[in-house]
Amino acid sequence: MQQLVVAGDDGQRIDNFLVRELKGIPRSRIYRMLRTGEVRVNGGRVRPTHRLVSGDRVRVPPLQGLTGATAGAEAGEAFIAGGFLDTLEQMILFEDAAIVVLNKPAGLPVHGGSGLSFGAIEALRRMRPGTDLQLAHRLDRDTSGCLLFAKSRTHLLALHRALRERTVKKRYDVLVFGNWPRRLGSVQLPLEKYLLASGERRVRVSATGKPSRTDFAVRATVPGASWLEARLHTGRTHQIRVHAQASGHPVIGDIKYSSQDQQALAESFGIRRLCLHASELVIAHDGARLRFTAPLPEDFERAWGLLAAGPGAGA
Repeated sequence: MQQLVVAGDDGQRIDNFLVRELKGIPRSRIYRMLRTGEVRVNGGRVRPTHRLVSGDRVRVPPLQGLTGATAGAEAGEAFIAGGFLDTLEQMILFEDAAIVVLNKPAGLPVHGGSGLSFGAIEALRRMRPGTDLQLAHRLDRDTSGCLLFAKSRTHLLALHRALRERTVKKRYDVLVFGNWPRRLGSVQLPLEKYLLASGERRVRVSATGKPSRTDFAVRATVPGASWLEARLHTGRTHQIRVHAQASGHPVIGDIKYSSQDQQALAESFGIRRLCLHASELVIAHDGARLRFTAPLPEDFERAWGLLAAGPGAGA
């Protein structure tokens, strides 16, 4: 057995710690070691979400011969087509020695897992081998737009601090069912996570939930639909989607939080995506205030055009 001693990594998740320390070992292998108890922290089993403190002793099994191509084959590391990586390369909005900002396409999860072989972080790590890339925040799988990555633990902690202090600003474009009342400029409803019987994660408005605020502004309306700009003051899971649904105007294309009739209506228009796009990200970085803008995807603009044209336009 090999033993690692944690130093200066208070609060880091064990899975991310192992990814950094065990260079060349695929995440799938690391998660299997955690799941089967091959990894021990201070002698005990832990979940991937366990957070470390300085002085913790992390025991890992012998991993000789499981690096590089051998490790990938042994653990079934995901195959990612070169053409996809080329496309993703063109969707990078900004990159320097500290951060990467990606215009994430809809349908690409931020990371692999739950039956998905890879996500944005795995793809970027394949594109930038030897770089300690980490997700600074998250987007839902079906949400497109600005996604921020850090290239080191130091930069990740700085970005997390900025997110906690709410100095990072995010703006979204969103299409919703119905005519959003212009007087409804802010939705402040507490949100809590829960699980369906199937184990799927959902979010609902609850008095015992966490304080949450989304500001909405109407950009345009057509019969039966509104184009909104949404700005987050808190970063809860599914926040925009649940705040919109709770206000009586679910996001178009949202199969989690819209009714079956609304889903059928979106399908009748030929809309097959979640109409939510992270359009703008503003952060303080390297002594300056930087603003990143992700162009609207073609299928998002097409969805609005179909809604404006009326029923039957997508037939």
